[in-house]
This record gives sequence, structure tokens and C-alpha cells, in this order.
Amino acid sequence: MLARGTCRHLGDLGFACVTEFVPERGLRVDVIALSRSGEIWIVECKSSRADFMTDNKWQGYLPWCDRFFWSVGPDFPTDILPDGTGLITADAYDADILRDAPETRLAASRRSALTRRIARTAALRLQGHLDPGPALTPSMS
Repeated sequence: MLARGTCRHLGDLGFACVTEFVPERGLRVDVIALSRSGEIWIVECKSSRADFMTDNKWQGYLPWCDRFFWSVGPDFPTDILPDGTGLITADAYDADILRDAPETRLAASRRSALTRRIARTAALRLQGHLDPGPALTPSMS
């Protein structure tokens, strides 16, 4: 539900979002968002303190985005979230950006490859909705 509200808000800001995205083997982000200008944001959704405390991979997402955000519910204890990351509060219907994330620009070659991977993943998912016959899965290549 956090991802849905977050994607709705980012969509209103001009981003195209893909959920449950794999930037490389062993990593799966909750939301990756691509702006009209090509900026890439990653948003990790955390539903509870325990959910956050058991997340050991989030720092591995930083090399795959220009900005990194947490998306949490309104009752989440935000004081436990690391400094130097963005903060979004969300519910199933909308979200608000409470703290902007610092920008760390991706290298052009990584941005290009990642943008193509996002596009391919989105296209394959759309095709799967249009024709649920043969299973199509995004390739890591």
C-alpha cells in the first residue's frame, strides 16, 4: 500500500514508476522512478521498525540511483531513519515528500543501461497483462 501511494504521488510529479525492480542480481527495490529528464530515484517502503531494522541491503541500492528515499506510514518512527536519505510519508492513496534526498548523479553509462532495463521491465510487465499466456521475464542482460 505504501508503494501504491508513493507511485501515485511520484506520477503526479512526472515520474514513471516500476515496483519490485531488480537493478542487479541479489537486489530488489520497492520502487524505482524515472523522471522526464532521466533522473532515477529509488524508494524503499518500510511498514514498521522491525521491517527497517532487518533491512541489510538498502545501502547497496545507492549506486543505482540519483536520489534515495524511504517511504513510511504516518505512524512510523522516522527518527530511526539514516540522515542523508529522503523521506516520504504515504498511505495507499497518496504521499508527501517530507525531506528531499541529496543528489548523487549516476555515471552516464550506468544511467543509460539502467534506463533501458527499467523500460524493458515495464514493457514486459505490460505485455504480460495484455497476454498472460507465455511467461515473459526481464533479463538481467
